[in-house]
Amino acid sequence: MDRKIIATAAFLGMTAIILGAFGAHALKNVLSISELNTFETGVKYQMYHALFLLFIGTSKDILNKAKKIIFYTIILGVFLFSVSLYFLAINRLLPFDFSPFGFITPIGGLLFLAVWLWVFVNFYRKNR
Repeated sequence: MDRKIIATAAFLGMTAIILGAFGAHALKNVLSISELNTFETGVKYQMYHALFLLFIGTSKDILNKAKKIIFYTIILGVFLFSVSLYFLAINRLLPFDFSPFGFITPIGGLLFLAVWLWVFVNFYRKNR
């Protein structure tokens, strides 16, 4: 499981860098400041959670069952939060209106919160 988590962390980190560069260079002249900020927020949270997964994958203090839950929750959270922000930021450039799906962004944020709480509770119980 650790290898899968670390490989996924590397992939998420790499794609965050690619998307960040894409936003800073290719989208700079196409999107408004607000849209660029939205795009960058997606990139930041994707990178934060790539680093978080890297920590989880290398930690020996977290049980494999917990790692599995954390892993899948983070993947879903990145998809719902960051990917939805990417689509919302470039919405006016798309051939369809993505804005009705904007409700999924906060669901991704709640998944992020839930995972961080899960890790906190697990470390607290272990060290008690």
